[in-house]
Formats: sequence, structure tokens, C-alpha cells
Amino acid sequence: MERLLAGQFEWKASGPLVSPISDREDPAHAIKDPSVVYYGGKWHLFCTIRSKVRTHNVEYLSFADWKDANKARRHVLKICEGYYCAPQVFWFEPHKKWYLVYQTANEKLKMHPACSTTENIADPNSWSAPVPLYDQRPANLDGWIDFWVICDDEKAHLFYTDLKGRMWRAETKLEDFPKGWGQPQVALQADVFEASHTYKIKGADKYITVIEAEHKQGTRRRYYKAYIADSLDGEWKAIAATPEKPFASPVNVTDTAQHWTDNFSHGEFLRSGYDQKLEISPENMRLVFQGMLESEMSRKGYGQLTWRLGLLESVW
Repeated sequence: MERLLAGQFEWKASGPLVSPISDREDPAHAIKDPSVVYYGGKWHLFCTIRSKVRTHNVEYLSFADWKDANKARRHVLKICEGYYCAPQVFWFEPHKKWYLVYQTANEKLKMHPACSTTENIADPNSWSAPVPLYDQRPANLDGWIDFWVICDDEKAHLFYTDLKGRMWRAETKLEDFPKGWGQPQVALQADVFEASHTYKIKGADKYITVIEAEHKQGTRRRYYKAYIADSLDGEWKAIAATPEKPFASPVNVTDTAQHWTDNFSHGEFLRSGYDQKLEISPENMRLVFQGMLESEMSRKGYGQLTWRLGLLESVW
């Protein structure tokens, strides 16, 4: 706990554990944006896949052990026909349902946060149709991406980033979720980019946010920063938020297999539970992330990048 609060992170990295499936009607060239829970003796993993015909889809797979993840059967969720991606999954205890939060788009709201529900996370065909979290775009909206929900005892909190160095937060009463959101407010302004993910630190009255940043402004190479707060509506203080002292980057990650990534991008902690409070254990921190070599990024458009998934394990 002391090292976490001091922002002293060291990691060992696996080799690539999950790769995109190209042997299908619409071949995928990237798998990214992972969200995962452990339930019923299995990991349930939801990811964005990038392919040619449908550029953004959410894929589901389940497995008992991460070493077998890449062999698991893949299911492209049939939630909607158009664009949807960047999933987050959790069990919402008050409703006794699984929620999948993601970004999608329609003519009225343009790109926006939405959710689907199911009572059976293991059935990829059971998810409901999208329900927008907002019925109208917020009046002060200045861009939003990578939506993330976490709850305390009274409220649900929606975080997102705007690609302009800001993380935003909105809230609703727990009994009104998934509707009733107020006007978003800036929660953090710093040299950050996207994919802010916030968790409750188990055994402490504190929360941690990890958020993706660019290694140098205007470049594609990504690493992770970390911030801490006493409450979800509190002030976020940097604990590992520079290239010299990051949350996760080549500076503090040691390979345990052949070197395959210089990037530590859009990741998700392996949680100690699976409900809406998103608790993580400070004693056994693991993070599934998307990665690739910087040399593989050259001469490729953003949508052509060949992300794969790996796992970081803390070294205390």
C-alpha cells in the first residue's frame, strides 16, 4: 500500500496473450480497449476489435486461465448495427444485472455514452439494445470519449476524457442510474490524453485513476499516468505522472518474454470483485493492456494499428 500511495510502480510484462482473429468473414487486425471481470470461475473479457467492413465492434471471450485466452472462442456482440466500442463491464448490485457501458453514435446525439444489460454475462446473445445515458447532449460538452462508470454508496459517477488534456466527471443518484446525469464538470486538467479508468483501492478510503498520455506531445507512443483522490468527487493528485516517474511505461516495465511493445495503452485492472464499486487489491496489482512496438506504427493510420493485449503484474 505504501508504495502505491507514493507512486512507486514497477511491473513485469507478459508476452502478447490475445491477438485479433483474421480468419473470419470480416478479418480483424487489432484487439484493444479491454474490460474484464472474474465471475463463475472464468474471466469474461470484452474488447474493441478493428476490422475493415465494420470498423468498430465489441468482441467477447471467456477463459479460465490467461495462458489459454487466445484459444478462447470469439463472439462479436450483436448489440447494434453501427459504430460501438470501448466497453466497460460490471455487475450493478441494485438492479441485479450486468451492465456494459460503451460509446456509440446516432443521428441525434452523435457520439455518446450508452449501456446494455444482461442477467447472464456468459451469453453473448443476451445483451439488450443500447440505452443512451443522456437524452440530450450536455450544454457544456467539449468532446467526450472512453466512458467509465464507478459507484460509491450513494451515487454513480461517469468519467470521460476529451483529447484536450481534461478528464470530466458527471454524477447521478444510485437509484436513478443509468439516467439522471447532471452537467459534466472538469475533474482533472493535465498532460493527459484518453482512457481514464478509476477504481476504489481496497482497504483504503482512496481512489486511483490511471489515464493514458502521449510520450511526447503529438506522437503516438503511449504510457500511463496515475492520480489519487479521497473521494470520487474530490481533487485528483498526481502520484506517478511524468515520463521519468510513470504509472507504466518502458521506464518501469521489465519483459518476461520477447520484447513486443513500447506502448502501454488503454488498460483495465484485474479487479478483486466484479460489482459497480470497482475495487482493486493494492497487494496484487495486475493490468491487462493494449500494446505494440513503436516501429510498427510508422506509415500506418490510427485505424490500421495492430494492437494486441498483454498483462502487467506488479513487482513490489
